[in-house]
Amino acid sequence: MISHRLAAALHRRDWHYGWVVIAATFFAMLVSAGAMGSLGVMIRPLEQEFGWQTSEISTALAIRIALYGLMGPFAAALMNRFGVRSVTLTALMLIVLGLMGSLAMTRVWQLILLWGVVIGFGTGMTAIVLGATVATRWFTKRRGLAVGMLTASSATGQLVFLPAIAAVTEHYGWRLALCLVSAMLALAALAVSLLLRNRPHDLGLLPYGEIGIAGAAPVAPPALASPFAALKEASGNRTFWILFGTFFICGVSTTGLIQTHFISMCGDYGLAAVSAASVLAMMGAFDFVGTIGSGWLSDRLDNRYLLFWYYGLRGLSLLYLPFTTFTIYGLSLFAMFYGLDWIATVPPTVKLTSQEFGREKTNLVFGWIFAGHQLGGAAAAFGAGLSRTVFASYLPAFFIAGALCLVAAVAALTIGRRRMQLQPAE
Repeated sequence: MISHRLAAALHRRDWHYGWVVIAATFFAMLVSAGAMGSLGVMIRPLEQEFGWQTSEISTALAIRIALYGLMGPFAAALMNRFGVRSVTLTALMLIVLGLMGSLAMTRVWQLILLWGVVIGFGTGMTAIVLGATVATRWFTKRRGLAVGMLTASSATGQLVFLPAIAAVTEHYGWRLALCLVSAMLALAALAVSLLLRNRPHDLGLLPYGEIGIAGAAPVAPPALASPFAALKEASGNRTFWILFGTFFICGVSTTGLIQTHFISMCGDYGLAAVSAASVLAMMGAFDFVGTIGSGWLSDRLDNRYLLFWYYGLRGLSLLYLPFTTFTIYGLSLFAMFYGLDWIATVPPTVKLTSQEFGREKTNLVFGWIFAGHQLGGAAAAFGAGLSRTVFASYLPAFFIAGALCLVAAVAALTIGRRRMQLQPAE
């Protein structure tokens, strides 16, 4: 097998195969997140072609976002039971099925079924929980950095493809844009099939930075029982609910609001879709730096204070957005500050979860916390669409999201200090 030969060759050069796993996972998460983010570009084309209202399209997107999160703990359990590689390949196939099926849709219920349910299930299995699972299994040292890199791929993938997708949609139609996204997903599936492995034990390795002799992999619990057992245990923990609540607000202020409605909002102020998508791509570039930097910092600093600054600065940037007058200059300033903080909250949240619940339970407990993130995103996706339909403006939704971020900043500081253990700098 390619992975065995490559692992042996890397070992001779004192390189750990975990970095190859990170690369394959990075690409899969990047492309699947790009598929999810691309749907926000197509709100206006669907309105124009089918006469659907923003609130109707937003219903499908809200269902997709909710399932994207609710699948988290179950995806983690399936990965524990059937393996990361098999689950990831199945997820990529589901996303392609949803995209290709939507080429022939003509009714709103078909949009909800394909973009909401099918793509929601598929992207939910390749969400940030996948990154948390891979990083926790393959890394003991530099785990925060690994989480930061994979988180950056997911968040950046939702943004960096948007200018190209918007341009193809504008000149050739949304159907061709979906075909291009499907081709990228096929490439990601090939990389996963060849390179991704479930655990270091599969190749006779230990996690990066661990010393000892490689043993057998842990016995997996029943796939459907473990998520509920993890939730039952975590629900009695105060830290879990603080992380769940702050991550709910994280979803409100990112996935549900900016990713879903930013392009449409800019259109209300006369900014073309390609230009608005370019601003989102700029956010993605700054997010890539910010999230990897956050992973590096989470290995060294008190993660509570990192969350305080991340949520606080994000809230201030959202409150500032309506005052940019939606010029390229004003939006560029917003993109820079907001982009650095787009999803930098993930590495410290994963670290706090791991410190509180242990390595083997991290992906399951974080799956439920991530479900909170996407429930918040779904609420914002629907609520912002409803705001535009009822009030002819997205602004109320942005002001509410900014204020909630300030609440989350304060809440992060209430996490107990007694369990906080920083890893030594690498």
